[in-house]
Amino acid sequence: MGLKIYLNGALVEKEDAKISVYDHGLLYGDGVFEGIRSYNCLVFKLDEHIERLYESAHTLLLEIPLTKKQMKDAVVRTLKANKLRDAYIRLVVTRGTGDLGLDPRKCKVATVFIITDNIVLYPAELYEKGMEIITVPTVRNVSEAVNPQVKSLNYLNNVMAKIEAVNSGYQEAIMINALGYVAECTGDNIFTVKRGTLMTPPQYMGTLRGITRDSVLALARMAGIPAIEQVLTRHEVFNADEVFLTGTAAEIIPVVKVDGRRIGAGEPGPLTRKLLKAFRGATRSQGTRYSL
Repeated sequence: MGLKIYLNGALVEKEDAKISVYDHGLLYGDGVFEGIRSYNCLVFKLDEHIERLYESAHTLLLEIPLTKKQMKDAVVRTLKANKLRDAYIRLVVTRGTGDLGLDPRKCKVATVFIITDNIVLYPAELYEKGMEIITVPTVRNVSEAVNPQVKSLNYLNNVMAKIEAVNSGYQEAIMINALGYVAECTGDNIFTVKRGTLMTPPQYMGTLRGITRDSVLALARMAGIPAIEQVLTRHEVFNADEVFLTGTAAEIIPVVKVDGRRIGAGEPGPLTRKLLKAFRGATRSQGTRYSL
């Protein structure tokens, strides 16, 4: 039996999961999405992901044809249909089918689809040895243009930055905002540690308030680790004692070199390892359970 995809209320085979070429999600990147993880039949922070999805849609005046409960039920239904205990979940809502013009009013009903599958973002050895990243020229979108808080399907800003990273031989890269401050990476949030204090760029720097990001801040504070949102330049990153990235797919991954500068001792630091252990504990308890 092949992979089942949730598409507008039905579960269909992967090969049959098709949308119209007139869908504005395809034509213009007009839609929103969430990346979610399940761990041993627990969907981590599902409520928070659903809330952010609906907030993104509200900003775009995109009406989702499901209630939040119905959407959560659809996620669990798809996981069960594919008999997945551990999975990456991609939840997408597009503007729907319209014409070739920009006017969203021509799209009468949104398209909803849910993919549940496996994902391996980075090789396992990088979590033990740490990864090297660079800074790329592509500047983070400004909030007055495409607000980074909206997880829209228009991800070209991140894609362009990812291309620059890959062309330079790296898997991830820092994006600077229009003022020259660190915003985030192409697909992950960034953290630094200096003299025992955990720091990450604030939302107004063009940083997405990631679910994993906020979880790490909360875990740090629970453990008595000073944790603050702090404006960072590359200088602060270069001279940090530890650097790590966070994201739904990445979880927590240590960084040992940035733009050729060694970070700290050049290996994953103790605070990074402590937080990774705490985060993995949280994934066993914080979320929505289901059974197969």
